Amino acid sequence: MASPLRHVLIALSKNPQMQDLIVSVPVSRRVARRFVAGETLDDAIAAIRAVNGQGMLATLDFLGEHVHSEAEATVNADEYIRALQAIKDANVQSGVSIKLTAMGLAVDDDFCYRNVRRIVAKAAEVGRFVRIDMEDSPVTDRTLAIYRRLRREFSNVGVVVQAYLYRTQEDVRQLMAEGIADLRLCKGAYDEPPAVAFQEKKDVDRNLVELIKLMFQGQADHPGTYPAIASHDHMIINWTKAYAYNRHIPNDCFEFQMLYGVRRELQQALAGQGYRMRVYIPYGTRWYPYFMRRLAERPANLLFFLRALVGE
Repeated sequence: MASPLRHVLIALSKNPQMQDLIVSVPVSRRVARRFVAGETLDDAIAAIRAVNGQGMLATLDFLGEHVHSEAEATVNADEYIRALQAIKDANVQSGVSIKLTAMGLAVDDDFCYRNVRRIVAKAAEVGRFVRIDMEDSPVTDRTLAIYRRLRREFSNVGVVVQAYLYRTQEDVRQLMAEGIADLRLCKGAYDEPPAVAFQEKKDVDRNLVELIKLMFQGQADHPGTYPAIASHDHMIINWTKAYAYNRHIPNDCFEFQMLYGVRRELQQALAGQGYRMRVYIPYGTRWYPYFMRRLAERPANLLFFLRALVGE
């Protein structure tokens, strides 16, 4: 979980000089296409149509984070408005996922809220769902605060929580009590200190299982509780399937989510077994930070990239 290599790769994901170097290498763009649908909205719609054709749903992410001006954040939000209209016009089954640091969180919380509200309102108009991604721990409270503001007006919005944070069980309990626990449960992809996060994979896995169990057990008493289990770990997936089966939890009371380009055969198998399966599909030209986090998550991804570089 906290290997030195992972620390290095996540640090490099924030390094502008390394970004310029990596994106300038032609093979990097080709390898990134394993995890990124493409650089244009047309590429993204084609990817959504392909996963829909395999019986799966999608959530679309326009890549970009940590903008520092209202102008940049407004451009990002405008692209989501365009994407939502394109999703409706193409009649494909997809919502959208957004990062608040791409929506102006670094500028001002109220500005960010207004920017995101435009997207959520457009999504409501076209009958689609918005998922607010969770980023690193310094913005967790602010992210949840904006989510709560949006839920006072809209029901077509959910948020992500991360199993590696110590605080997450209490966050989930509070959101369930408020009736707004439409949550993507993930392990977490940022480099967090021991003061706030579990450092060992086994501890993160155990907490993720506890979160899933907490939400399943709370569904009867807390309407609106809906877990989206975002994991590629077959042990987590198999545990979830067995738990739901043994307790007669219908397949439409939860879903599995995975990243585009990761464990495609497993994605298709789950859809074929009748589970609700959703694929997280990113697109855009600002793919470098996302790509580096994918390399940090699994050694196999990094080996794939290095072999491609050698072959180049």
